Amino acid sequence: MSDPAGQLKGHIRVDGLTRGFLGPDAQPVSVIEDLSVEFEPGLLNVVMGQSGCGKSTLAYLLAGYLAPDAGSMTIDRRPITGPGEDRIMVFQETALWPWMSVTNNVIFGPLVRNAISRQEAKVRAEELLERFGLIDFKDKYPGQLSGGMKRRAEIAQALINSPDIMILDEPFRGLDVMTRELLQEYYLKLFEDSRLSTLFITSELEEALFLADRIYVMAEPPDNITSVIEIDLPRPRTIDVTTTTQYLKLKQEAMHHLYAGLEVSA
Repeated sequence: MSDPAGQLKGHIRVDGLTRGFLGPDAQPVSVIEDLSVEFEPGLLNVVMGQSGCGKSTLAYLLAGYLAPDAGSMTIDRRPITGPGEDRIMVFQETALWPWMSVTNNVIFGPLVRNAISRQEAKVRAEELLERFGLIDFKDKYPGQLSGGMKRRAEIAQALINSPDIMILDEPFRGLDVMTRELLQEYYLKLFEDSRLSTLFITSELEEALFLADRIYVMAEPPDNITSVIEIDLPRPRTIDVTTTTQYLKLKQEAMHHLYAGLEVSA
């Protein structure tokens, strides 16, 4: 998203960020340690790493659902002190209310904030559901949807709030390969149309390469971000790009960085 002057919104800056939890023996365990990094606006930034490296914790911190033990976080120079209307998070697990229809799930956020009227919310919801191929399911309940449909409804549920930043924490995890690739293409088309600043968390290398403008390879503390990979694949991007020489070269480079990060963490 951009402001009226045309400047992109959603610049994230992290300085000296530290966050830990109590381990099984009730001793503190650092998950993120003295992390400093910037995520530029208008890009699809992907944080990739093995399970347990702290990437989901980083997402929760930036969304404002966790507080840091030390360090600072800002969006467009404004401190992150809790959840805010400038960012929306799509979780690994479904966030749809099972007793609400798809439409009512989508409009719930702006209505509860009194951001727009119910009539306007329904119009915007139907536009989003049409875009995501769900208009024929607008009156259905989550239990009547497939896993892929639920994910699309949740992205619509997030977008209706007009955020400056989308934070997605492994949103397509657990879906079958065909559904996963379809949803990746849905989100990629959305991003390429809007340039909505995005932080996408994944442990899947192919997903990271297909989606990203920039990949941040994350490892366990004390290293955290071990490398940053520029993905210069052309946009608009389709699944066909995964068969190109350029993609395969980038995959080889990314694998080198990823395995180097694993060795550092070991």
